[in-house]
Amino acid sequence: MNHFINLKDIPVSDLRKILNDAKKRKNKRKKTNTLDIDKDRPLRGKLLIQIYEKQSSRTRLSFHIAIKQLGADSITVKANELHLGKGGESLADTAKIISTYGDGFLLRTDSDKKLEDFSKNLTIPIINLLSPSSHPCQVLSDVFTIEEIKMKPISKLNICWIGDCNNVLNSLIAASVKFKFNLNIGCPKNYSPPKLVLDWVKKNKRKINIFNDAKKAAKNSDVIFSDKVVSLNDKVNKLKKIKDFENYKINRNIMKVTKPGSIFLHCLPRGNEVSEEVFLGKKSRVWQQALNRVHVQKSILLYCFKKLR
Repeated sequence: MNHFINLKDIPVSDLRKILNDAKKRKNKRKKTNTLDIDKDRPLRGKLLIQIYEKQSSRTRLSFHIAIKQLGADSITVKANELHLGKGGESLADTAKIISTYGDGFLLRTDSDKKLEDFSKNLTIPIINLLSPSSHPCQVLSDVFTIEEIKMKPISKLNICWIGDCNNVLNSLIAASVKFKFNLNIGCPKNYSPPKLVLDWVKKNKRKINIFNDAKKAAKNSDVIFSDKVVSLNDKVNKLKKIKDFENYKINRNIMKVTKPGSIFLHCLPRGNEVSEEVFLGKKSRVWQQALNRVHVQKSILLYCFKKLR
């Protein structure tokens, strides 16, 4: 079995296998209904247990569909319905119970340590649906979307992130090292990626470019990424943070300095970090981006069960 926790820990050859498999599976489903099961039914008889400690729309829905299309079934348990290290039961014991009943475990959590502890005690694969430091399923799917639209390897493209330095960006930085693409980041001075992340990039002999000017970051980009500046559970001075990012809103003027044929992506939900004109404009591919979560996550599941073709 394989865990899928953080892109930086997975060989690029395996990440590429996932993307190639997702492309094949998507092509085979052009004339099928949402819940039609793939003909090979690769996960027939498997039960996936899902727990969401944080709110979720796209991840929850896309994984539900992905699991069904692979011929498996899933059960989603609310976090407050399990002990999860509380009520006298250790997290290790919870992990052993989950391993007894299920074939795979999917966790969206507010604790990186919890994710790590589960991975050490489970005897079934675990998939990180989102943690404070990482959102690997989202970003690998985004790589798929970019290559699908641009019809060339992401290594040949200029990628730009404008906005907060969060878990999605951490995974995008990991992807930039794995797939060797140029990454520009546009953010205010006090919002740069953590030193731990930057040190890892340097250790792997790669470089990312950080600009405290949105236009300079966006210049000659093929893809502009963004995310909500203030997340639902942000424990910060939200008014101050919004003010700090007021010059980083992605609008027509930002998109003008990008390459012809550039695209805009956003993992959603959106806030004031992007104008309505850009978000709903011709360069925006956010709905295609969201749909592709299903296809890539199917292949992530197959990777975890060592069933990639």
